[in-house]
Amino acid sequence: MVSEILSGWMKEAFVKALPDADISRVTVQEAANPAFGDYQCNEAMGIAKGLRKPPRDVAASVIAAAGAHPLVASLEIAGPGFINIRLKDDGLIESLEKMVCGERMGVPDDGAGQCVVIDYSSPNIAKPMHIGHIRSTIIGNALDRLYRRLGYRVIADNHIGDWGTQFGIIIMGYRHFADQEALQRAPVEELERIYVKSYEKTREDEAWMEQCRAELVKLQAGDPDNLALWEKFIELSLGEFDRVYRRLGVSFDLIRGESYYRDKLAGLLERLEHEGLAVESEGARVVMLEEEGLPLCIVRKRDGGFNYATSDIATVLSREDEFSPACIIYVTDERQQLHFKQVFSICRKLGCETPLMHVWFGLMRLPEGTFSTRQGNVIKLEALLDEAEARALKIVKESSPDMPEAQQREVARAVGLGAVKYADLSQNPQTMITFTWEKALALDGNSAPYLQYACARICSVREKYVQQFGEAGLQAAGIMITHPAERELVLQLLRYPDIVRRAALLYKPSVLADGLYAIAQKYSTFYQNVPFLKADSGVRESRIRLCAVTAQILQDGLALLGIETPERI
Repeated sequence: MVSEILSGWMKEAFVKALPDADISRVTVQEAANPAFGDYQCNEAMGIAKGLRKPPRDVAASVIAAAGAHPLVASLEIAGPGFINIRLKDDGLIESLEKMVCGERMGVPDDGAGQCVVIDYSSPNIAKPMHIGHIRSTIIGNALDRLYRRLGYRVIADNHIGDWGTQFGIIIMGYRHFADQEALQRAPVEELERIYVKSYEKTREDEAWMEQCRAELVKLQAGDPDNLALWEKFIELSLGEFDRVYRRLGVSFDLIRGESYYRDKLAGLLERLEHEGLAVESEGARVVMLEEEGLPLCIVRKRDGGFNYATSDIATVLSREDEFSPACIIYVTDERQQLHFKQVFSICRKLGCETPLMHVWFGLMRLPEGTFSTRQGNVIKLEALLDEAEARALKIVKESSPDMPEAQQREVARAVGLGAVKYADLSQNPQTMITFTWEKALALDGNSAPYLQYACARICSVREKYVQQFGEAGLQAAGIMITHPAERELVLQLLRYPDIVRRAALLYKPSVLADGLYAIAQKYSTFYQNVPFLKADSGVRESRIRLCAVTAQILQDGLALLGIETPERI
């Protein structure tokens, strides 16, 4: 990456000029104002303070020590001691060509030899996926892709909700209310109907609630009939989940539910008690967390049952033993912040040294309002995706009426699903999103269709070139910088590896989305301000080649967000 190359060079210059200075914070970043250069280094001011020297004098000594660099055209001091760096045009071109030739697109192999576990999506068995699941699934999958690009061995784990009090309610509902024909036709919808009906009955009839509890106890004790029903519910649910995941282009390395860890819970409680962490409180077992500024955490309920906290602690310890990860990342909504603070704190008390990260996000909703599985008014995720594809198909039919219908539907699928994903991923995760079709499917502004259309437009430019001039002229064409718009685009493209790394390390796919949008805007300026097919020979081929590189980077970045790029829209 250009920023790393320049940072290394600047560190060497600081060492030569100021051998006693602390250079640990010396870095080079994009220039705040392009008028002053392409990159800048601001550490002279901080180091000057420690040395009690004028910052401009420190900057001058560093510039003198730096000497020449093959990428750098000039170094200048600005303001109180900024070092502004302007790059050579041929250095920019060489760096860009080298970047796009590699499989990693210049992204550093930071995670080589390291593992990271990412826990995301995590739907509940016997309930259809609704729009409340989309943020965890989409954000988690984008982080999954980003960390793989950084070279990590990623364990994508779908920690499904397949154990707990709801199964007593479902078993009772199944035995009394199940419609076998509906179960064959739409299994998870029927299981949800059963659950809602049985849950409503628990609110009206205490005897029914007691029977549900009894069925749960039988399940937990290994009753063959209840276990068989539980396994059936899981099989039916996973089949439907898998269909949704295939549609979204999401896959997992592991699908382990809460039940996978249930045999570890009694031993975990014994360990907590042995180490003096779990104490009795009103018949329950709890871990006191006052020193951490947190409320107590229940690890075994008064009725002897274990809860989500106990299961999640056991899961962390199991993952640590099995994978020795460099980090475990949980992607869930904001309502689970306290839960994970408690779980992580207890894990640290038990000696867990693995960094644990909770990537929380705000809720997504439609303008119509909120939803609740228990109240039976959820907005199904598949219904949202169906609507996205239908609306995208209308746009495609209007923009490309001559396109074959099968191709129109395929393009609409990519555009519709891309619009839903990007509407989520382009936002700061820690914000609540109100999803609107107008913004998601806009062909201008920061949207997936805008970026997909930019890629399609580039494909069209290349097709027109080939029709007029053939392929031969492009095969040996290099990139030249002959116009300021070309230079600005090249600079923006070179920042792509930095953007990918920053998006991963900040756990914010929105950083990548913003970077791709910036590239598309620079390309639009380039496209609107210079001739392509009417340019002189040589310049013409250079510009078509720069278009191809731009498309290559946009397609790569959108793929990291899980978004496809049709050649025509």
